[in-house]
Amino acid sequence: MNFRKGRREDYPEINLIAFIDILLVIVIFLSVTTTYARFAELKINLPTSGAEQTPNPPKQIEVAVAEDGRYQIDEASIGDAGVEQLAQALKTAAANQVEPVVVINADARAAHQSVINVMEAARRVGLVRITFATQTDPAP
Repeated sequence: MNFRKGRREDYPEINLIAFIDILLVIVIFLSVTTTYARFAELKINLPTSGAEQTPNPPKQIEVAVAEDGRYQIDEASIGDAGVEQLAQALKTAAANQVEPVVVINADARAAHQSVINVMEAARRVGLVRITFATQTDPAP
């Protein structure tokens, strides 16, 4: 005899969505709070030197280039000069110095050719260490 005829058998359901949500929260919590081993820290023994710092920094030859193409080397005004006159003035300014540094201070609106003339004059004289002076924008 079947006394359960017409009656459905209900099975209990387990709500997996809430279970998965809780597991994801636990995984996130563990991943945030766990400290990992860092291998970025290296123990390095750097070599040491007994040499002193260079007592005499190299001499600097300041070359100013104005917007209109006039030149000034150190404190001597050259005016509107060609490459040959610039080379002679740089040779005089270098005067027995060992590898002086030529610092070019060019106006922002100076012609590109004016700066190239200074570089060409320095090359002709044998001055190979050339750098450019810049300034930073003032903070607004």
